[in-house]
Amino acid sequence: MQELEFTIEPFVEGRPGRHVTAAVEAATSSGADVEFGPFGTTCRAADDLMPGIVGAITAAAFANGATHVSLHLSRVPPGSRRGDETQPADERP
Repeated sequence: MQELEFTIEPFVEGRPGRHVTAAVEAATSSGADVEFGPFGTTCRAADDLMPGIVGAITAAAFANGATHVSLHLSRVPPGSRRGDETQPADERP
């Protein structure tokens, strides 16, 4: 399982444009569990799905007017839940 955090610019607080909503829709339709936040979005998916999700997010964002996409990808420790860090950072796989 992997977790991807992403932000898309231009950023307008409280009014995500089509460049943001299209990217979130692309992640969801690609099989990700998406949590849309006020300053960024987090999604989780199986390892084999994540490369396609990353591609879908970036393609949808730029096709709809994004100027910048920031991505942060990490492996989720087995058995953990969103926001639950069960292992110290230096012991994670």
